[in-house]
Amino acid sequence: MTDDTPVPTGADEGPRLSAVVHGRNVQGHLQECLEDLVTGPAAPVEVIVATTDPAAHRLAERYAAQDPRLLPLPLPDGTGEAAARAAGAARATAPWLHFVPAKDRVPGGAWRTVTDLAAVQPPDVDVLVLDAVHSTWWATGRPSPDASVLARAGRVPRTLDDCPDLWRVTPLLGARVLRTDHWRAHPEWAAEPDAELLAYAVLARARRITALDHPVLDDRRLRTASLPPPTPEDHYGLVGRYEAVQEVLAAQGASTAVRAALYDVMVREWLRVIARGALPEPVAREFFHRAARAAARWRPPGHPAPPGLDGVRYRLLERDAYRPYRAVQGVNHQQREVRERWRTRGRRAAAKLRDHRYRRALDRPVHDDLAVFSAYWDRGVTCNPAAIAEKLAALAPEVRQVWVVARDRVPLLPPGTRYVVPGTPDYWEALARARFLVNNVNFSGAVVKRPDAVHLQTHHGTPLKRMGLDQLSYPAAAKGLNFRALLARVDKWDYSVSANPHSTETWERAYPSRYVSLDHGYPRNDVLHRATPARIRAVRERLGIPRGRTAFLYAPTHRDYEAGWTPRLDLAALAAHLGEDAVLLVRGHYFYGGTSPLAGLRRDGRVVDVSAYDPVEDLQLAADGLITDYSSLMFDYAGLDRPVLVYADDWETYARTRGVYFDLTSQAPGHVVRTQEELTEAIRSGAWQDAASAKTRAAFRRRFCAYDDGLAAERVVRRVFLGEPESALPPVVPVDERRPVPTPQEADAT
Repeated sequence: MTDDTPVPTGADEGPRLSAVVHGRNVQGHLQECLEDLVTGPAAPVEVIVATTDPAAHRLAERYAAQDPRLLPLPLPDGTGEAAARAAGAARATAPWLHFVPAKDRVPGGAWRTVTDLAAVQPPDVDVLVLDAVHSTWWATGRPSPDASVLARAGRVPRTLDDCPDLWRVTPLLGARVLRTDHWRAHPEWAAEPDAELLAYAVLARARRITALDHPVLDDRRLRTASLPPPTPEDHYGLVGRYEAVQEVLAAQGASTAVRAALYDVMVREWLRVIARGALPEPVAREFFHRAARAAARWRPPGHPAPPGLDGVRYRLLERDAYRPYRAVQGVNHQQREVRERWRTRGRRAAAKLRDHRYRRALDRPVHDDLAVFSAYWDRGVTCNPAAIAEKLAALAPEVRQVWVVARDRVPLLPPGTRYVVPGTPDYWEALARARFLVNNVNFSGAVVKRPDAVHLQTHHGTPLKRMGLDQLSYPAAAKGLNFRALLARVDKWDYSVSANPHSTETWERAYPSRYVSLDHGYPRNDVLHRATPARIRAVRERLGIPRGRTAFLYAPTHRDYEAGWTPRLDLAALAAHLGEDAVLLVRGHYFYGGTSPLAGLRRDGRVVDVSAYDPVEDLQLAADGLITDYSSLMFDYAGLDRPVLVYADDWETYARTRGVYFDLTSQAPGHVVRTQEELTEAIRSGAWQDAASAKTRAAFRRRFCAYDDGLAAERVVRRVFLGEPESALPPVVPVDERRPVPTPQEADAT
């Protein structure tokens, strides 16, 4: 069983999570909170509503009549936040606890994700640290700054020594899920009114911690003007909060690394409070003195200050040098203002010049013979745009082609490629005057859609995960996406290329606008339907695959809750189990740059790192079978009518975090396996290419390979660039009438 495989839950098993909704019904938000709980996806959760407000209690009783998971818990008038939390926790019957302030909400599906994650934790994991989104009176679902820290920590159980960066995660108790025994082992927490201190304390006391970049709380930031003004003691409490956590760490003998990480977090926070300038001068001076005494007390021996001006501030605080600190702050403020004025002037001048040149270019006629191409955020000549460009050169060589390519990718371009670098005058000139603009993502929002230009959106995969506006309900996936700006870019599309009816329907819903859908197939897949045996043999020779060997392409996809890529399979062990006659081609997702985790396996001829190999279509032609999880590559590869194994070890987490359009585990292009052992056995036993696999693949191909027949690029070029009517285009060959290109073994025999 893997870390993400949920334990099956029987109806009589009881709750796995006790959620304590506590506090006053501030500004009437409790009803919204409970409405979400009752109407949201079912999860093995009990919800204890601990409130002092009689009206709020009646509200909880009304919802409890609709959902037996809700348990109203009336409390005496005057019961504080700490006592309300403690009273709710005392009634908890589940092994895990989640404290939810009554003013906040729980995003849809979050509790199911939490219970699935909690079900597979080792006994010594005491805390799950998750993400939160933030809502105000004027905006909802804004992402937190914590996603990257949580993603780097990953879902592997860790100690604070392993990941001291967890101190940097916003101290929201509602974004922590605690093992109930962990809470009850520390009775002093029941009397602690400071929820932020508790958020730190539960980490400090935890044996091990698991992190997940998935929102479990919508933290509602109430309008400041509606709250009582903070007192000086409220501000000084920030110093005491950190000192209390440091005392806990000292008492339990925490390592220097853990204490130093917390020290840096607390000093930076104190300096931010002073630098904001929101405190009255006497309060700011006293805050500084208290922080200085605490900094001197808790500074780890030999701990270095950060470089530059931040280090100067550190040392002035530790020396309690308030006047010099203010002097440095004043000088720095003046210098920053001067630098910012010059930068602003420079930016404005550059933008004004660029805008002037661009507008002048827009006033000139378009070049009817100019087509601008880009792919994957200006990565180079690849994907659908590259296939269209190749066919365009054959059918209309008079059309000049220019590629938009990032400066660092220029050395990788094929010889003779005409290109422009983003942001340069040539770039803006080309975009302003090209008749055709082709991309598989989107051009800059600053690009103007002139009426005599044609924008062709090719996309770069068949959607399994939620896209466009369908991400509105999945803040972990959207990560602050500006949907209005997205729609403004979509409104520039004239044509949208589609590979199958599912994609057409999805694009029309996720990207609603007036463009024309081209149900012509994906041009990049033409080669998968037209490749010769000689090309297949040549690709395998280039990859070093000996004749007679069975090659598997392992191509996992990106996960929004992971910052980097760690292969989810033990690749060396898998290769060893597959034996001498198998080769494993491993391709990491293009989102993950930097050093490959496969570096140690590259010298093993049975594991070949092909993450940087282009084009990916060659890898598909070379592979006898595909191993993937949720990558859109499976939709393309299915067109070859070769076996596919879906390794869905974390399907439930992926589906709820990212959102999906259908259940892949029941509608897959081949066998679905959940563990490495199952994967290995499916290959060793031959099940990966049995009749059952062929049957499911046939159904999958009819649904998702409907338009891919090897003529997609020709149809697109004739329709968009040559202006031919749809009735004159080559008709799509039905799936059941196509003859797949030879398999590698067939190619070897030719």
